[in-house]
Amino acid sequence: MQKLVLLAVAGMCGTLARYWVSGAVYGVMGRDFPWGTVAVNILGCLLFGLVWVLADERQVLRPEARVIILVGFMGAFTTFSSLIFETGELARGAQWARAALNLVGQNVFGFVAFAIGAALGRVL
Repeated sequence: MQKLVLLAVAGMCGTLARYWVSGAVYGVMGRDFPWGTVAVNILGCLLFGLVWVLADERQVLRPEARVIILVGFMGAFTTFSSLIFETGELARGAQWARAALNLVGQNVFGFVAFAIGAALGRVL
């Protein structure tokens, strides 16, 4: 039961963090492109890589903490369903180049951010 409560609290924190980060980015960059989702997804990939290596390879975090952080917080923070939805909306508006940039760009930069986060986890 305690694990479920911790997952729920971590999920709540991830949701609020996503809301604040994406809102701040949209406030700076505007809403003509899904920059808030881009920022959250790339940051989420970086943090996921960092936490994964710290828990799995470096064993700095206990397995229970890894689940709570990665499933609870990160699961709520990074929702790639928003990526798909927003890409679909761009495509629906016949903004094919923007749709492709959104889909490919977030995946490529997400992979690079994950690798950087994993490398940081190995160095720390």
